[in-house]
Amino acid sequence: MARDGRRVVVTGAAAISPLGHDWATIHARLRALRNAVRAMPEWDVYEGLNTRLAAPAAPFELPPHYNRKTTRSMGRVALMAVRASELALQQAGLIDHPVLRGGRTGVSYGSSSGSHEAVGEFGRMLSSFSTDGITATTYLKMMSHTAPVNIGVFFGLSGRIHTTSSACTSGSQGVGEAYETIRAGRQTVMLAGGAEQLDATAAAVFDTLFATSVRNAAPATTPRPFDAGRDGLVLGEGACTLVLEDLQHALERGATILAEVRGYASNSDGQHVTQPSSPTMAHAMRLALEDAGLDAARIGYINAHGTATEHGDIAESQATAEVFGSAVPISSLKSYVGHMLGACGAFEAWVSIEMMRSGWFAPTLNLEDPDPRCAALDHIIGDGRTLQVDHVMSNNFAFGGINTSLVFARFDASAA
Repeated sequence: MARDGRRVVVTGAAAISPLGHDWATIHARLRALRNAVRAMPEWDVYEGLNTRLAAPAAPFELPPHYNRKTTRSMGRVALMAVRASELALQQAGLIDHPVLRGGRTGVSYGSSSGSHEAVGEFGRMLSSFSTDGITATTYLKMMSHTAPVNIGVFFGLSGRIHTTSSACTSGSQGVGEAYETIRAGRQTVMLAGGAEQLDATAAAVFDTLFATSVRNAAPATTPRPFDAGRDGLVLGEGACTLVLEDLQHALERGATILAEVRGYASNSDGQHVTQPSSPTMAHAMRLALEDAGLDAARIGYINAHGTATEHGDIAESQATAEVFGSAVPISSLKSYVGHMLGACGAFEAWVSIEMMRSGWFAPTLNLEDPDPRCAALDHIIGDGRTLQVDHVMSNNFAFGGINTSLVFARFDASAA
């Protein structure tokens, strides 16, 4: 187990994602080897925007208690985060459980930003010199901590809130900081993860860096992580929440345990805002292994960040090879759902856990000709791979040079 402190387990998880919102649906979509990328004709109105591709979240229904009063402070990003959290709590058997009260449950959650409509309303104020359209809830929907705060209010949580607004590592830092909080004995349960709302402005961020895919007429063929023919990333959308819990508390209430969180690390490149650094990526992986008390050889599968961008793929592959060599199976889930930004770290961690439990690991779609500039790795391709492993690693890397690595273990009840 981790070097010191309490053991931390995952007892619930759910998502609002492009592939669906429960593991059975998502698993079936992965097995079908089809991505969720589609054309976005509604983006045709934006002059200068090159990409017309994205992977929006699949439609989802809200129960009646999501009414005007309970959702007035939520934009779409917070709404997805709250609904994913409710589904995760239901799976964990914690809806209305006493542990949610008295400050024993907290939130560690993030997104790149709040809802874009609210940001736009303040932008219009600057250009029109008028506050028309701005209401008492506009800022509440725009603020960077809108997702975790709305989760806390919706479920009446009075524990601590960590806001992990760090772009592509928002979700993985959310999970990692929740793990460290419980391990230190500061909380019993944490709702952890991340969310991101799809919007053309987010696509424009990467479009201006020439980092988006423009295979607009062939959505099924992109993104292509680590492939020589890749032409950039595709944005995704959604939210994912993991319920992390103190092991003893989970055992005492008879919870079903999905996995144990064994290690976490986060560091920064300290060099460039948008150019990744392979050495510090590798160091983050080593720190996570050290935290988990594991040798690299114990990791049976790696979920790659795998954005299908040139600099990112090359640096990540080189960092992975430096730590693990070429023997560990690896794949990128972004080939199915695109880059879910703030949600990707939590979603990819959850799916990695479920693949470990099922014994089948999804391949990287569209990887036909590995880029020779990338380090040689054991890429899972084709129809996927059947593997029995006890430990998986999920890596994510963000603008600003923020690197994260999470390690999960198959739960061994005999060692509890």
